[in-house]
Amino acid sequence: MAKTIKNVFISHHHKDDSSVDGLTKLVSKKDYVFRNSSIRVKPENEARIKAKQLSDRTIARLLRMKMRWASQVIVVIGKETHSRDWVNWEIKTAHQLGIPIIGVFEDGLKGQVDIPENLEKYASAVVGWRADSVVGALDGESNFQKPDGTAWPKNEGGHFTC
Repeated sequence: MAKTIKNVFISHHHKDDSSVDGLTKLVSKKDYVFRNSSIRVKPENEARIKAKQLSDRTIARLLRMKMRWASQVIVVIGKETHSRDWVNWEIKTAHQLGIPIIGVFEDGLKGQVDIPENLEKYASAVVGWRADSVVGALDGESNFQKPDGTAWPKNEGGHFTC
């Protein structure tokens, strides 16, 4: 079977780096291959960012350039993702660039999980950690799920718009 290659930008909290690897592995079971343009911050670079040795303007320019290359933006949703300013900025920027945005809950999340404000506004799909769900969203299915993969009614909380 031929593999399906997807150019994606995977937005995530740096603490969730292992989930980016896990997501790549998950979709590979369905013969999907990610070419991921997102940035992973090494510890030494994180210190430079925190020390403001890189301006926010420079970081935004780099991220925007990498996002333009991608045909889809995937947001890995962990417990702290909703509080990350750069993740919210990336989601809004993807929307402004006209790039479909897919939220994927991290493996093992249960119950109520807060999602980033801009993901609530602009997501084309939000799915649980299941290969079929993620691949469906990559193929354009507008599916909204809770972390356990059950349906998330769009009128529940009134957060999602498509």
